[in-house]
Amino acid sequence: MFKILLICMTFLTAGMTSEEVEILPQIGTETMPIAKTIFKQIKNDSEKIIDLTGKNFIVVSVRERGSDGRFYAVDSDGTVWWSGPVTSGAPEFRSPSGIFTIFQKKRYHMSTLWPDDSGVNNMDYMMKFTKSGHALHKGSVDWMSHGCIHIDPKDVPVIYNWSTYKTKVVITRHTYMPFAKEDLKKIYGKR
Repeated sequence: MFKILLICMTFLTAGMTSEEVEILPQIGTETMPIAKTIFKQIKNDSEKIIDLTGKNFIVVSVRERGSDGRFYAVDSDGTVWWSGPVTSGAPEFRSPSGIFTIFQKKRYHMSTLWPDDSGVNNMDYMMKFTKSGHALHKGSVDWMSHGCIHIDPKDVPVIYNWSTYKTKVVITRHTYMPFAKEDLKKIYGKR
């Protein structure tokens, strides 16, 4: 019965836009950008500052109100050099907030929890960052996910080839655009 309810809820929320997604109360770790390479993590009542200066990392500002619905690739020199749209988990499958490390990469991959009936790989360019199966991977940026981060098919090969098993993934429910704006103007022009 629970599985049927879960499948029905998935179909009802799968096509939700960011404006339609309810903002749920924070659970677990909250991760907030406070500078281009510095993040504050709040868990329970304790705060921790994490400095990623000198490291390559990917910031994902999930698709919820107050965030950008974008990823940002940041080079070890602190330059945001690539950015694109993302979708994240629907409310009942929220993507975790935190700072993680990519520990598995697979060019062609089929989800074990949510396999595609056609037998076609549905998580190509998979970059796994939690033991629960959360990953960055190729997917539609028009549909909410089961908790993974969908990256547009035109952007994901670039990020996959650039990232390594040491690349950090920062998932936040806050905007990162103020820190990326100047670099993005240089890359994409003054639109």
